[in-house]
Amino acid sequence: MKKGSTRLDNDRRAELSALEELPDDRINTADVPELLDWADARRGVFYKPVKQQITLRLDADVVTWFKMHAAGGRGYQTDINRALREHVYRAEKQRVDA
Repeated sequence: MKKGSTRLDNDRRAELSALEELPDDRINTADVPELLDWADARRGVFYKPVKQQITLRLDADVVTWFKMHAAGGRGYQTDINRALREHVYRAEKQRVDA
C-alpha cells in the first residue's frame, strides 16, 4: 500500500456502493458547482501512460524536422509520439466510420 493511503471502512464502502447505484440526476452536486471555464485546465496531470523503450529507425530528415521544431531541440520524441498517436486516432476513426 502506498504511504499515506488508507483502507475504506465498511461504512464508507456501503456509502460508495449506494452512490454507485443512484442515477446521475439523483446525486446532489450542489456543493460542487459546474466548472465552465477550462482555460487553466491541464491535460495528463494524473494519467501517465506506460512507456515502452524500443529501437526504431526513422528517416534522418524526419528526425531533423522534429528536432528543429522542438523548443530548444528538447521534447522532439514527445512530439513524434504525439504525431503517431494522432495518426492512430485518425486511422481508427476512419476504420470505425467505414
